[in-house]
Amino acid sequence: MGRIETIAGPVVKCSGLPSVRMYEVVRVGNQQLIGEVIEVGNEEFTAQVYEETSGLAPGEPVISTGDSLSVELGPGLLGAIYDGIQRPLPKLQEMSGDFISRGLNVEGLDKEKKWTFKPVIKIGAKVSPGDIIGEVPETGIITSKIMIPVGVQGEVVEIVSEGEFTIVETICKVKDEHGDIHNVVMLQRTPVRVGRTFKDRESMDTPLLTGQRVIDTFMPQAKGGTGAIPGGFGTGKTVTLHQFAKWADAQVVVYVGCGERGNEMTEALEEWPHLKDPKSGRPLMERTVLIANTSNMPVAAREASIYVAATIAEYFRDQGFDVALMADSTSRWAEALREISGRLGQLPSEEGYPAYLGSRLAQFYERGGRVKTLATEERLGSITMCGAVSPPGGDFSEPVTQATLRIVKVFWALDKDLAARRFFPAINTLTSYSLYLTTLDKWYRKNLGDDWPGLVKESLA
Repeated sequence: MGRIETIAGPVVKCSGLPSVRMYEVVRVGNQQLIGEVIEVGNEEFTAQVYEETSGLAPGEPVISTGDSLSVELGPGLLGAIYDGIQRPLPKLQEMSGDFISRGLNVEGLDKEKKWTFKPVIKIGAKVSPGDIIGEVPETGIITSKIMIPVGVQGEVVEIVSEGEFTIVETICKVKDEHGDIHNVVMLQRTPVRVGRTFKDRESMDTPLLTGQRVIDTFMPQAKGGTGAIPGGFGTGKTVTLHQFAKWADAQVVVYVGCGERGNEMTEALEEWPHLKDPKSGRPLMERTVLIANTSNMPVAAREASIYVAATIAEYFRDQGFDVALMADSTSRWAEALREISGRLGQLPSEEGYPAYLGSRLAQFYERGGRVKTLATEERLGSITMCGAVSPPGGDFSEPVTQATLRIVKVFWALDKDLAARRFFPAINTLTSYSLYLTTLDKWYRKNLGDDWPGLVKESLA
């Protein structure tokens, strides 16, 4: 057991745990607040705490868990709303009311709810990581695929019949080449800092149709592509992302509000359950996962929230779905990096942001893409990343916007003058662009006509 030495906001320096590792989850203080190790020295280590640290005092205990910050993946994700570290907000409200208490330990998925599992393989089948062994009709829109986890490979020696099971009950037993038996359950736990494994990246030759004509016509997004929506206050970044989430032809939507204002997340929560999916007519929330880490929530959890969202998106991608991930906004996530970096005493770069701002943004956006997933059969899935950027005063020369532009391939620039004239979406077609026009050319010619690319160029001339 370690002890707290110093406290500076969400950053806590501790001692007494010589075997602690980077990015290990620790429990901090008498209330056992959730923290993550972000710096390790010879005798001391530093943790960022994902909950409010007021009232903590030097000398209070720090307990090592031995685990990395991970998310729970399985049936029950769709339609859920979480905080930045995958704690279900409805459960937190039940336990502490409208204002979240500290030290609450809530599991991401319900371990008692039973789901209808239908096997799709038989005893004697050879399986490897990523192979689908069964299906669960999770919502009226999405049927989740249950996959063999990484590290399990061999022959199926036992598989349950169709029936009702919890996500922690054994549904399959696999014997590996050494004769050891591995129990397979529907629940998977995956660390959030490292992307889930896949076989290979594929070309992005199909557009993600957003339902916004100006975007789909002049600066289209590809399935598996990356895009950014920078704009000043009031230009419509959040509303545009909401429109993407509602009408884009993605099969699953993961929407993360990292540092977003609470009223905007409230709008999504109140409106989306009443909206209908245009393809199925079912409620839109049945294909959506919401992660709400609003601006009044702890800043350290804001930093973790986009990694949680990316890992959940990768889980659905690995099942073969086309996923759209909306991050609103990456500027407020970068501000969380700046605050934590400053408290660590790291050398600042432009406007106080850490020198590694560009590499962290790249790590996030690189988790998108269209890939060939782990599986014996060929299965393709994609994650399309769309991030809002909030440059102060609408200044696109500030560090977060510039670092983002070096990474993403679609740039939807929102214009304050257009927004002032109530022209929405306020996308300036002269300053916006898409680098996917060439790769999508074949799709547009096949589906809209050989003259389509020429008509687009003529319209922009």
